[in-house]
Amino acid sequence: MKRLLSTLLILATLQGCSLREPMSAEQDTESPTLTPRASTYYDLINMPRPKGRLMAVVYGFRDQTGQYKPTPASSFSTSVTQGAASMLMDALSASGWFVVLEREGLQNLLTERKIIRASQKKPDVAENIVGELPPLQAANLMLEGGIIAYDTNVRSGGEGARYLGIDISREYRVDQVTVNLRAVDVRTGQVLTNVMTSKTIYSVGRSAGVFKFIEFKKLLEAEVGYTTNEPAQLCVLSAIEAAVGHLLAQGIERRLWQVEGSGDKATVDKYLSQYQQQ
Repeated sequence: MKRLLSTLLILATLQGCSLREPMSAEQDTESPTLTPRASTYYDLINMPRPKGRLMAVVYGFRDQTGQYKPTPASSFSTSVTQGAASMLMDALSASGWFVVLEREGLQNLLTERKIIRASQKKPDVAENIVGELPPLQAANLMLEGGIIAYDTNVRSGGEGARYLGIDISREYRVDQVTVNLRAVDVRTGQVLTNVMTSKTIYSVGRSAGVFKFIEFKKLLEAEVGYTTNEPAQLCVLSAIEAAVGHLLAQGIERRLWQVEGSGDKATVDKYLSQYQQQ
């Protein structure tokens, strides 16, 4: 019995505090929270203020990878999010440089405006739709691009050790997502600036086990472990935010858009320095 207890104690020690995290995640229920943001989000909100905000539209930011999750997950489930356009509009708004106009749901917007005009012809019109509808605003900048690559197993590996029937191991895998973002002048169709950014996605698995004969014909076999996967949608969001940051930095450097006053250009210099390091 002492030998059994000592073996279990060693196994628990190998895993250490790492076991507490997955166990508590299974037992505790969490309330909804705001989506966690990476450093790229704070880079956007720390950008210098614009001299004038740009009227921009996003008609779509599609998944162009054609990648599906491997079976047995589902042959119809995509590897990356299909809501990248919403992520892009959020990043544009967070930067404070753009007035984002709705275009992805343009047909729904036009339909609702038709309903309002039809309602205005009836008696007892609601106060909120009495006035004449103003025309929709036009944009001078169109943001195009998409998720252009999703590479799995870019890098993988692990390490482990076994001694007297007790083993501990760690494995990891690295995937990578790449997005493209370009700003197009609506008046001329000219591509003003073009950016490609990549973000890695980490998956880590840890396990520990014991395989030992306690007595004759009495075998102890136990195994514990857990896997941590970095959410792919958060990596896509971070890559999109980085693309918006690089796009703004390039535009400021090329004098496509102007900063209000002198402005704090530390964040702009940070992004521009990455091109010099390539």
